[in-house]
Amino acid sequence: MDNDQQLLTWVPRLRRYARALAGNRDDADDLVQDTLERACAKSALWRGVTDMRAWLFGIMHNLHVDGVRRPKLSTVTLDDDTPEAPVAATQGDRLEVLDLQTALERLPIEQKEIILLITLEDMSYAEVAQTLGIPIGSVMSRLSRGRERLRSLLEGRPDPVRLKVVN
Repeated sequence: MDNDQQLLTWVPRLRRYARALAGNRDDADDLVQDTLERACAKSALWRGVTDMRAWLFGIMHNLHVDGVRRPKLSTVTLDDDTPEAPVAATQGDRLEVLDLQTALERLPIEQKEIILLITLEDMSYAEVAQTLGIPIGSVMSRLSRGRERLRSLLEGRPDPVRLKVVN
């Protein structure tokens, strides 16, 4: 499989992760497009890439972080005929998904990214560490804190009080 084809095989997973990360279809599509554009511009590096998925997700992560840091321009949403899902969920399932989505949006970006890469993209801790350029211990601690925070948000518990140790 040539590099262009290998790149294209990851587009559906990039779109799924971008949708979860960005929160809306338009921003997600822009993020995927920017990721693919950056990857194509750096095609000379493909020979040295051992894990195309981690490389692409790393590019997307960096672009997303840059986008969060930059002030957003207001945009006009145009009509989009693409359906959200091929099968509509029941109302109860839809409410649970909306609750989960709302809780995910309230997580710090560092925790949200790791939870999404591990649960949605089925990456290992080592792959997430490589993708985000952080130590594996940071992946594990952010995942643990993110899961606990997500659990408390979904159960409606207030944020846990963190006591500071003073010597």
